[in-house]
Amino acid sequence: MSHLENSSPINYMPRWMIFLFACACGIVVANLYYAQPLIALIAPEIGLSESAASLIVTLTQLGYCIGLILLVPLGDLIENRKLVILTICGAILALFLAMLAPTADWFLFSAFIIGVGSVAVQMLLPIAAHITPEESRGRTIGNIMSGLLLGIMLARPFSSLIADFFGWRAVFGVSAVLLIILTVILWLLLPVRKPKSDHDYFSLIASLWILLKGTPILQRRAIYQAALFASFTLFWTMTPILLAGPLFQFSQQGIALFTLAGAMGVIAAPIAGRMADSGYTKIATGYSIATVAFAFLLAQMGGYGSLAALVIAGILLDLGVQSNIVLGQRTIYSLGADVRSRLNGLYMAIFFAGGAIGSAIASLAYVYGGWSLVAWIGFAFPAMALMFFFTE
Repeated sequence: MSHLENSSPINYMPRWMIFLFACACGIVVANLYYAQPLIALIAPEIGLSESAASLIVTLTQLGYCIGLILLVPLGDLIENRKLVILTICGAILALFLAMLAPTADWFLFSAFIIGVGSVAVQMLLPIAAHITPEESRGRTIGNIMSGLLLGIMLARPFSSLIADFFGWRAVFGVSAVLLIILTVILWLLLPVRKPKSDHDYFSLIASLWILLKGTPILQRRAIYQAALFASFTLFWTMTPILLAGPLFQFSQQGIALFTLAGAMGVIAAPIAGRMADSGYTKIATGYSIATVAFAFLLAQMGGYGSLAALVIAGILLDLGVQSNIVLGQRTIYSLGADVRSRLNGLYMAIFFAGGAIGSAIASLAYVYGGWSLVAWIGFAFPAMALMFFFTE
């Protein structure tokens, strides 16, 4: 077992460890997205109305945001491996509760705790950054993010297919079993890291505001990604509803195949990491934001029956969002090892708050304005981010 107690970065991160981190991140983060294509199945069974159905996604993301603020900063205070394991165990219990939930209240509570437990991903990434030297950090984070983003994109087709054959409750049971297996593997193989810190928990949390206020680059990167992630969740929350509706009449298997298209965006993460290592962060950021905006102009055509336009929009959307995540993380991980977990927690919390906003307004936008309104709102977020980008 590797031990990295209070250490400076080692000379390299072995390939097997990069693969382990990528798989772990993908398996854990998928729990944030399993419910997205299942809303139409879950909501009627637990008694949620159509206009409130997107709460299933929103509460998961809100739980994730709260975990990012209250749990992820602990990576700068206590031993990281134990922190990761305990956090994943919380997600396991919540998944079993979701599988058995008899009412909307129980399910929504479990969805919230699933979000909290899924922040284990953001405890793993700073560990990877800590043991990787500066000159290759972007490449390593990009490779690990490929696994994470593949987990995001495969979560939707995976849950759709499992639900089609065994019902939606089986999705959460299968995920709980996967996390149990992962927990054992991480306990055996994850490096130990005991950070140096003179903070107690409350002063650590209090320092978050000071860090946010005093780190303009963190503010800027978080605003960019919050806008893009609002569009991302808006699109992927409502496309299953559009595809299952009278215009396309897709089955759960058809929706699963559609969501696979977005998985092509996974190639963006390592490319973005290499561009960041080479000093092209700014230009890559501009292209990422513009790509997301263009994706929603194409998505408008989906409301008129163009499946091809929707598929291309989904691919471009994921390319832009995933590139920008890596560019942002590569930037903030360079700001200091002793505050890395807190900076990462703030960055992720802000942009997931954007995601929660996107999913929260998704159902209402679709009910009152149809797919056209959804697509125009999706375009507005990156358009505003692009205007802000031009002030750099």
